[in-house]
Amino acid sequence: MELEIKFKSVAWRWILNVFLVMIIVVIAVESAFCVFMHSFYLDRVKRQAEEYAQVFITSLSGTGGEEFINLSREYCEGFEDKDKLEIQIIDNTGVVLFSTTGFTSTHSEKPDYVSAIKTGKESYWMGKNSAGERVLCQTALLEDNNANHLGAVRWIVSLANMNRHLIAICLIAVGVGLAILLITGLSGLFFIKSIVRPIRDVSNMARKIAMGDFNSKIEIQANNEVGELCDSINYMASELQQAEKMKNEFISSVSHELRTPLTAIRGWAETAKMSIGFDESTVNKGLDVVLSESERLRGLVEELLDFSRMQSGRLSMSLQNFNVVEVLGEAAEMYVELAKKQNVELSYLPAKEPINCHGDVNRIKQVFINIIDNALKYNQPGGQILIEQHTEDACVVIAISDTGVGIPAQDLDRVKEKFYKANKTVRGSGIGLAVADEIIRQHNGLLLVDSTEGIGTTVTVVLPIYEEKELEGEANEQV
Repeated sequence: MELEIKFKSVAWRWILNVFLVMIIVVIAVESAFCVFMHSFYLDRVKRQAEEYAQVFITSLSGTGGEEFINLSREYCEGFEDKDKLEIQIIDNTGVVLFSTTGFTSTHSEKPDYVSAIKTGKESYWMGKNSAGERVLCQTALLEDNNANHLGAVRWIVSLANMNRHLIAICLIAVGVGLAILLITGLSGLFFIKSIVRPIRDVSNMARKIAMGDFNSKIEIQANNEVGELCDSINYMASELQQAEKMKNEFISSVSHELRTPLTAIRGWAETAKMSIGFDESTVNKGLDVVLSESERLRGLVEELLDFSRMQSGRLSMSLQNFNVVEVLGEAAEMYVELAKKQNVELSYLPAKEPINCHGDVNRIKQVFINIIDNALKYNQPGGQILIEQHTEDACVVIAISDTGVGIPAQDLDRVKEKFYKANKTVRGSGIGLAVADEIIRQHNGLLLVDSTEGIGTTVTVVLPIYEEKELEGEANEQV
């Protein structure tokens, strides 16, 4: 398994934060287990030895003289488990009288015996005997019926077998611990690799996206958070690709929109200049075209500036009370003559009474102009545009309908996005409706688009109505 481990990398942090902790835990558990098993086996050996020695202690206590010596010899000679432990009978002077092994010594100076004599209680000692073998010893004092010191029973058991068992068990435990660490390490590295590889792919993908390559895709498929991240990056790349495409189309469209009036202005300016003093009608016509196209350029530049302000959150509003019926009528009046020239019937049904709204009157008028202009641009000779309004639930609803080409169903949800143009054959920057939607949103209203391809489009603007009393109350509160 190839995995490059770098400092501060995910793999390195996993080793420090998880695997090292796992090693410490395994070592601690192994140590505790070995200590427990040593204590368990030692206690077991001690209990078994005490059981063997208890027969001697019970039988010899309360005796004395020849009876003590005879019983001691009898029990030592008849002891059947000589291969398991050694039992010594010691008199009151410290001389080993009898041993189950048959070997005796003149005097015992073992630590357990010395301690038992000093304290008057049973005493244990664990260490190495004269042969270098590790043993466990216990001395229990004996008394006659008059509570006089009679002697002692001392048992000695070898710990060699116990140590061999302990070593085997500890080795098995160490093997299990190593196996756990190995499995944990391999599974951890596999898991880290499953994370690191997609992250590297995401990093490479991000670099490609930063360099403008939006066609690259991350091919990793996973049903987890990493898979979701890869899917999100792929989705982001496709969206950026689409946005890049729309931006390029927008630049191309705006360039065309700028070039057309500039060409007309330059051409008619040259024509008017050459006609001065010869053909005043041509001069006047040329000046009219220059003024008209200049106004068109001004509107386009203003639309671009509004879009820039909207993107940076600096779209300013000058709030005041206004009659939306009047503002809508002014916007509609601007397109009456142009509609006649294009053989489009424009009908405006104004409300009988004023409808008051509160906001930026010029921005609202800009929205109406943009919607009516779109209705005229996408209409056809012999078509119709209907503008009407009514009140509903403390709101004014303005509907501008046309019988134009309509919008395809797949494009309907995106017509309010910046740069997006459903019909690329018609003039326009593709940002007018996005700016209009932002203006209406800042007025706490709604801009809705409903369209059927080949039948027409209806754009509905919903604005809240403000009564004079409400406005006066708000002014008093501000004061």
